[in-house]
Amino acid sequence: MDITNIEVKFITSIDQVCCDDWNSIVDTSYPFVQHQFLYALESSGSVCQVTGWQPNHLLVYQDDLLIAVMPLYIKSHSYGEYVFDFQWANAYHQSGFEYYPKLLSAIPFTPCSGVRLAIKSSCPSNIQSIIIEKIIDYAQGLGLSSWHLLFPKNKISLQKNALGFIQRLGMQYHWFNKNYHSFDDFLECCKMKRRKNIKRERKLVKDSGVKLQIVEGVDIDKNLWQRFFYFYQRTYVKRSGNAGYLNQEFFEKAGETMASNIMMVVAKSLIPESLTPESDEASSEEIIAIALFFKDDNNLYGRYWGADSEYDFLHFETCYYQGIEYCIEKKLQHFDAGAQGEHKIQRGFEPIETYSYHWINDQRFGEAIRNFVVEEAEYVKQGINQLKKKLPFK
Repeated sequence: MDITNIEVKFITSIDQVCCDDWNSIVDTSYPFVQHQFLYALESSGSVCQVTGWQPNHLLVYQDDLLIAVMPLYIKSHSYGEYVFDFQWANAYHQSGFEYYPKLLSAIPFTPCSGVRLAIKSSCPSNIQSIIIEKIIDYAQGLGLSSWHLLFPKNKISLQKNALGFIQRLGMQYHWFNKNYHSFDDFLECCKMKRRKNIKRERKLVKDSGVKLQIVEGVDIDKNLWQRFFYFYQRTYVKRSGNAGYLNQEFFEKAGETMASNIMMVVAKSLIPESLTPESDEASSEEIIAIALFFKDDNNLYGRYWGADSEYDFLHFETCYYQGIEYCIEKKLQHFDAGAQGEHKIQRGFEPIETYSYHWINDQRFGEAIRNFVVEEAEYVKQGINQLKKKLPFK
């Protein structure tokens, strides 16, 4: 396949491209780049110009045939990205320059590594560089300060440095399924102290009378989504004072169009009722916490959690241990439980490197940022090496 007759388009809404056409290029079960997920974000109003996420998705055609796609946004702030560049924005501001708007290739509010630039498999390898040059030309034409590519699935070849890209190193904590046959099998690979601690945490949740249930796909009804959304908002209000980036319509729409990619861990508490002559064991169940997960053919992604009150170790049980058990049972190879959280180390999650790539239009700022990320990378690598020493495994 040659690379003539290439046409690049930028669309302001994901519904300007056919769902099947977009997904055929993506060609992966990774949920967050699916047309349905991006459409749920936009159609719910969670992602739009008003919220600071103006869609500007890339479509590449050859002879009217779609050959490449990339989620793109023009951003007027840096919230919801999880690769923090607020210092860079402040440096621009203090120097009398504008950092925003900027161009961003990422999945909104989703720091999960995966496909970003998807290219039809029959395309020659050099098509990627041509597309990148087109995006840079586009950013310069709009007078944007920069272009940022966050959490690509794989480390990208440094050939992009010829185009001025800066590679930034980050860190997350992920769990890997080492052919475990059961949760006990996983525990047997842990040191005695850590194994006992995990067992103790799980037992305390169980002894408190909490009942845990896995609910998947179409079994997640509207009432359950409403209860989850209440917990989601409560968590954000407690953490940051706002109600969260996403609205209830997004979650319900994603649940409707991506049912096979969604799983919940629902925690219920048994509430004794007044004893009656008919039964002295009458009780009802109240949902007290929910953890929301997305999944694909090989991976589990922990996304959101919330509870109606504080419960000892319930967060660890619903968000980590239930996820690990689910991966083992379903033979999923990898569990991304969400950004940050050094406390995950002692529960079997390993520190891993993540990557982002940054093109800065102003050469002076670009050099300063390049120097910054080089120094930062050394601290990240040192941190990963130190954290690996704390892993619970024998």
